[in-house]
Amino acid sequence: MGEVKLIESMEDCASFLENNSLAVIDFFAEWCGPCKMIAPKVKDLALAFASVKFGKVNVDDAEEVAQKYDVSAMPTFILFKDGQKFDTIVGANEAKLKEGVEKLVK
Repeated sequence: MGEVKLIESMEDCASFLENNSLAVIDFFAEWCGPCKMIAPKVKDLALAFASVKFGKVNVDDAEEVAQKYDVSAMPTFILFKDGQKFDTIVGANEAKLKEGVEKLVK
């Protein structure tokens, strides 16, 4: 619990979304300061919301996944319900992300 799974390919992403009805994917880059800042908060949310599975995509290593979801700024969080895009949150805003996750589980 509280794990954030690294998604490294389109296949990983499809499998992750298929196996988790409520999911959040964090699109990040190693060089992105705000991404590093919010990473521990994402882990905290993963612990707080056990019904939601969290994944992360390094946009430099898995460009095709980032392109599929039109990610152009980091960090970008995409929330999914039953495999469908539910919401998108751009930027390292912990309050907005938590609010989005709360809406997702309702």
